[in-house]
Amino acid sequence: MRVSYSALDTYRTCPLKYKFQEIDRIKIPKNADMVFGSSIHSALKYMFERSPLYPTLDQVIDFFRGVWDASKLSVDMPSEQEEILYKEGISILEKFYKRNQPWNFNVVDLESRFGVDIENPETGEGHILSGIIDRVDKDSDGDFYEIIDYKTARKMPSQQIVDNDLQLSIYHLALAKRWPQMDSKKIKLSLYFVKHGEKISTSRNEEQLENTKKFVLKSIDEINERIKENYNFPPTPCPLCDWCGYKKMCPMFKHLYAKEYEKNKIKNQDELNSAIKEYFELKDKNQSNNERLDELKTVIYGFMDENKVERVFGGDGYLTRKIQERYSYDLEKIREVLEPIGKWEEILSADEKKLGKIIDSLPGDMQKKILALRAIKKIAVLTASKKKAGAETEDDSSE
Repeated sequence: MRVSYSALDTYRTCPLKYKFQEIDRIKIPKNADMVFGSSIHSALKYMFERSPLYPTLDQVIDFFRGVWDASKLSVDMPSEQEEILYKEGISILEKFYKRNQPWNFNVVDLESRFGVDIENPETGEGHILSGIIDRVDKDSDGDFYEIIDYKTARKMPSQQIVDNDLQLSIYHLALAKRWPQMDSKKIKLSLYFVKHGEKISTSRNEEQLENTKKFVLKSIDEINERIKENYNFPPTPCPLCDWCGYKKMCPMFKHLYAKEYEKNKIKNQDELNSAIKEYFELKDKNQSNNERLDELKTVIYGFMDENKVERVFGGDGYLTRKIQERYSYDLEKIREVLEPIGKWEEILSADEKKLGKIIDSLPGDMQKKILALRAIKKIAVLTASKKKAGAETEDDSSE
């Protein structure tokens, strides 16, 4: 299989989007952000091309203007947005040029395509990791190489996320393959956030690179398995859905976007509307009941604490308080550990039970990070029984 970083990233974000994009090859219109990012990348590439002299800032801006004017025609966007993005693009290039005069850098490659062979040691099956590296620099002494990837995103990630970024790991593998005589330890990896004028750098060790290969092979195996299972690629809703070009055909949103006359033709649509209405009414009642139960438990626990008892009796039965120990996790910090290696999606709903299930599958150092972020919490569980007082055994029902 030939697979790129972007395809792997799409798969771990939403398997169904991967199917639409990589297997079904369904084309979607470009959006304004995509066109803007592409135009900036083209201008930065032009900036570091010497033929025979490096371009001036005015020439770089003129180049951007030409690319932008041609590219914006493929996108339907309001004139106000078009003007804002155009001015922002010029501002980005002006700041970048002043901080990064091209003659001060030894750029050895621009937008270079690569293909990295990777073999499954268990099956012997070979795959190819492909992609494009924005820029590769060499230091003045010729000892270190730096891979630079431009980002036009507004949000900057933490250093920890960059230290585990899959894209940069794949780029490291690509450069090491291109120049095998190079010392792999002397490769610097950087993400340059052009809107902020900030660069975040990192590096990779052999263990991280091996884990990258394992993750890629695991993802490829999962994709092939889903293909065998009648193309079972489930949708995975997340905050990125609002920017997905496949939203209207996705089963998670298809009904929402059905036109009114189409909804009227749907069998049992009226029955569905009624069921949804009743469902929410019952949920509201359950919430009210749960709130009342919490109030009653407060009274009961208060009596238990005051009288130093753990079981109380009444005419309808008895109630027992049991102390249970459960682990709780700092999920925001754990997200920084799991998201770069594609494991966060498996517990996307912040379900601690799911987290517990995948811990054993993580590398040893990753397990230690996760376990260090957990804490034990004691939870009082009130069980109820209809049995009469004095019974030897219990058939309790938990709260």
